[in-house]
Amino acid sequence: MKASGLHVLAVDDVPAALEDLCQLLRDAPEVERVTAAADPLGALRMIRGERFDAVFLDIAMPGLDGLELAALLGKLAEPPVIVFVTAYDEHAVAAFGVGAVDYLLKPVRAERLADALARVGRIAPAGEPADDQPDALAALPVESGGRTRYVRRDEVRFAEAHGDYVRLHTPSGVHPVRMPISRLEEYWANAGFARTHRGYLVALEAVRELRSDSVGGLLAHTDLGDVPVSRRHARQLRERLLRAAQRGEFGRPEQRT
Repeated sequence: MKASGLHVLAVDDVPAALEDLCQLLRDAPEVERVTAAADPLGALRMIRGERFDAVFLDIAMPGLDGLELAALLGKLAEPPVIVFVTAYDEHAVAAFGVGAVDYLLKPVRAERLADALARVGRIAPAGEPADDQPDALAALPVESGGRTRYVRRDEVRFAEAHGDYVRLHTPSGVHPVRMPISRLEEYWANAGFARTHRGYLVALEAVRELRSDSVGGLLAHTDLGDVPVSRRHARQLRERLLRAAQRGEFGRPEQRT
């Protein structure tokens, strides 16, 4: 183990690129430990659980891009140092605008990485992790027509799988986000969302009642429509709704606006 070395998080959604970056970092004498994250939301979960001196991240990633992740990390009391690693040079101005100390173009050369690590070493924060970790999963970016807007989690009544996307159903409309529903379930399960079907995720507070359809199937009724409930998920959903009702949280969609 390298004494007093840097603890670095590498983030890239392309497995081969992530492994190459991790190997370069492991070979650097300044680096003590390297942790890998295959997507930015997974990286956020890691950052909320432990302290990193620096984050080396790609920019073009689904769900939450590198620039958005860096902006969120900048809100921490002691943010990690940010270094972007990307195949494109057109984002450099924006990258430095969110506080990055360097901008490496792929394929990364060892000497350029050494330069970046030297800069990281001069300003890497010390001390314990900050307690005020941002809840970045409370909003998701939605791209449409060259614009990006953010849909708050507390706006969403239910999510519907649609190929590589999920459709977030909110009072302001239906918003597509490039993310599998299984991943969204993982991130939002502890925020009051429950899987009702292989293709649906519902906000417990948005459920007004459970009802039967014309063929005896179960539906979770919300103010934006009915969500199918499979037999596999019915028991767990009923139990979670019961616990929510006991806490006075069942069927309160007026608070989710």
